[in-house]
Amino acid sequence: MGKAAVQDYTSEVNIRFVFSLLLAITAASAADKSVNPGINKSFLDPKLKIGAWVERFEREGREVFDHRAKIVAKAEITPGSVVADIGAGTGLFVSLLADAVGSDGKVIAVDIVPKFLARIRGQAKQTGSKNIDTVLCTGTSTRLPANSIDLAFICDTYHHFEFPAKTLASLHRALRPGGEIYLIDFKRIEGESSDWILKHVRAGEEVFAAEIEAAGFGRVGNIALLKDNYIVRFRKK
Repeated sequence: MGKAAVQDYTSEVNIRFVFSLLLAITAASAADKSVNPGINKSFLDPKLKIGAWVERFEREGREVFDHRAKIVAKAEITPGSVVADIGAGTGLFVSLLADAVGSDGKVIAVDIVPKFLARIRGQAKQTGSKNIDTVLCTGTSTRLPANSIDLAFICDTYHHFEFPAKTLASLHRALRPGGEIYLIDFKRIEGESSDWILKHVRAGEEVFAAEIEAAGFGRVGNIALLKDNYIVRFRKK
């Protein structure tokens, strides 16, 4: 290779390096920016009244409440496994998940609201459940240890992820090889979905699925069960 050719090759390598670096910086900058600023403001209010949220989350007529047992059954949870309920809220699914994993398994309720987690701990104490733990997460991380869970159960919570790339990265680390994400969220379809969903949920299934796949997960398939929500399963690559 002649001197001129070597210089051209070196210049090309340098250009590629700079371009790659710029892409990485751009991606990092995007990850640091909230995709929906303020969506969790009401949950972070120190004066939060937990009773109001219990009435809102655990009521007849709310689709995921009415079909909660079927939703958990479709997750096909293996007894003895570790399931993280991401955005556990007031604990709607915690006891059902605890029954599914059995006495040899564990359910970890993860949320950004201390009062929600305190309620879940209180309920577990009342029922004598020994397989329920809680973790106070942040807006950017689930704060789960690496290789610690088999399934991430995310019901009507993903649209509350302000920093999905970072939260998903923490989930990818936390999931064991072959671990899965079980996602339930609102169908957001222009002209079909309610005004509340169109205003509250930032994107539909295709966008959320693309974000999860970009974080290192493969789509396993959809589960037909609900009318207003979709269910999709993803597996860690």
